Amino acid sequence: MNRIKRLFTIKTKFEAFLVIYALALGATERGIVYMGQYPGFGGQLLALACTGSVFMAGGMIIDAVEMRRRLTY
Repeated sequence: MNRIKRLFTIKTKFEAFLVIYALALGATERGIVYMGQYPGFGGQLLALACTGSVFMAGGMIIDAVEMRRRLTY
């Protein structure tokens, strides 16, 4: 079970940036869909919320990687 768990653990900043990049791609795609479904200001606001959530999640991921690195050394 530990071997499987290690596959889903983000250990380096490079891995964190790859995960954040994947989140950003999904968020922008979802934002485009929102702007198509809800034309006007509402769709733009939802698209902005999608991309804003990536900034918040990305910061948390990078902070967690740094904190883990500090605790192990």
